Amino acid sequence: MLRSHTCGALRADDVGKQVTLCGWVDTYRDHGGGLFVDLRDRYGLTQVVFNPPQTPDDVISASKSLRNEFVIKAVGEVACRPQGQDNPRLSTGEIEVRVESFEVLNECETPPFTPGQQEIPGEDLRLKYRFLDLRRASTQSTLVLRSHIIKTIRDYFDKHDFIDVETPILGRSTPEGARDYLVPSRVHHDAFYALPQSPQLYKQILMVAGYDRYVQVARCFRDEDLRADRQPEFTQLDMEMSFVDGDDVIAMIDGLVAQLAKEFCGIDLPTPLPRMTYDEAMERFGHDAPDLRFGMELIDCTDLAAESEFRVFRGPAESGGRVRGINAKGAAAKFSRKRIDELTEYVKQDFGAKGLAWFRVEDDGKLWSPISKNFADILLNKFAERMEAEPGDQLFFVADTWEVSCKALSGLRRLLGEELSLYKPTDMHFSWVVEFPMFEFDEEGQRWNAMHHPFTAPRPQDLELLRTSAGACRAQAYDLVINGSEAGGGTVRIHDQEIQKQVFDLLGIDPTTAEDRFGFLLDALKFGAPPHAGIALGIDRIVMLFGGMDNIRDCIAFPKTQKATDLMTGAPGAVDRQQLKELGVRVIPLSES
Repeated sequence: MLRSHTCGALRADDVGKQVTLCGWVDTYRDHGGGLFVDLRDRYGLTQVVFNPPQTPDDVISASKSLRNEFVIKAVGEVACRPQGQDNPRLSTGEIEVRVESFEVLNECETPPFTPGQQEIPGEDLRLKYRFLDLRRASTQSTLVLRSHIIKTIRDYFDKHDFIDVETPILGRSTPEGARDYLVPSRVHHDAFYALPQSPQLYKQILMVAGYDRYVQVARCFRDEDLRADRQPEFTQLDMEMSFVDGDDVIAMIDGLVAQLAKEFCGIDLPTPLPRMTYDEAMERFGHDAPDLRFGMELIDCTDLAAESEFRVFRGPAESGGRVRGINAKGAAAKFSRKRIDELTEYVKQDFGAKGLAWFRVEDDGKLWSPISKNFADILLNKFAERMEAEPGDQLFFVADTWEVSCKALSGLRRLLGEELSLYKPTDMHFSWVVEFPMFEFDEEGQRWNAMHHPFTAPRPQDLELLRTSAGACRAQAYDLVINGSEAGGGTVRIHDQEIQKQVFDLLGIDPTTAEDRFGFLLDALKFGAPPHAGIALGIDRIVMLFGGMDNIRDCIAFPKTQKATDLMTGAPGAVDRQQLKELGVRVIPLSES
């Protein structure tokens, strides 16, 4: 080993020891007679001092050439810092190493930014020079957190007798949901592999094969539009169990979440975690992954709106729409007309709402707004009672379709929860949303789509609805929600071939197509498939949430941008024409496609 200790290891107990440190020059300070260098590695910082008489003159002279991010090896003796010069912010702050000799292991050109600088550079620059960004202490601590979380997860499932099985990366394209990333085969002309969107079918096959407790930290790929919490390639905790129902899977994950919360957040989390149905979540919060760190629930006032002469309210109420509101308790003074106009544009531009109505609750408890004149006093009093309005409250309403009222008010609720500081940044809330619809209707395509995936089992009491009323059929599905983010989702799987064929038929997948895409699964279901269920948790998102971050790219060593590009390597990039020829692939210009 080139070094005897890391840059975060030395303490006062080591005074007098001869040591060798290796690392990067984080900062250097020339104080005339000598040089003070903060030497950095991923374990911490140690001050190394080039100063006579311990440091020979020629070594001091050579040290003058050191610059930020030079990689050096320093040999010297550990000493206490001079009285009054301790640095309590560093674990090594009581000592310094007085250098006797050093070696430059590698120089560094002037970097576009330094890992130790206080002002964080723009994300594009950080991603282009990711090798520098990964030297930042905060980035390193995030990746260490990620490593520890994954180890805790592996240990937890090992303790519960799960078998870690790797499933293929090169598989069959079964386009359901997001677009596949396709890989052409050189050996089999005109044939393609697909990178897995999840190990879903393989883990079901493993259940048929008798591996009743499977787990994997799996790499997955989806060619879809990106957001702050999405990446084209991501890591998920994938698990499956046989001879269980959904409650068993939820209980297993409850135990894992409680252990993670205790170990990484210091929270004693009571289990079982709270649950609410999909219908309840949508009615109370307008979203199937509600942030329960604060209240501000959606309140339905459609019946009251139908009594109004105000056309904006009465129209949607009489045409099957909804009039719903939220109450920003005690916050009326914080909303200027300018801010209300901005919020109105927000719900219109981002969620397609026609507008945003509002009332301020006056000191006498009356509702006031420019639209108040359109309501009889007795009706305004009914609205105030329904909204549990008190002096100083600010009420917001959206009158629109059910879908728009959900999206607009849940988006507004989330925005105001942060803006009004209704929760602490360190608050954590964990819950389950269960009993999702089996299907959602695609108006454009005039067809049913699977809400989760085509292999989800309906609730036993809803089996008949597969034939009579698909829209009313509920799935044995469950999502883990942390702080208003879907951290994972799972379902009980269909293990009966006939029910699987019935679901395929509902989704418009004819027998020929089903056999072509999923024949191996249908075959497996014929040969003694046990009841089974599972879940997948997003590792990247778990790290983001437990690390208190809001950008999933900060939790990944080498992330892609929102345009699915790698700024450091330049991927995706062009390939040699000979490679394309060997694969039988020709690139068609966009103008011809």
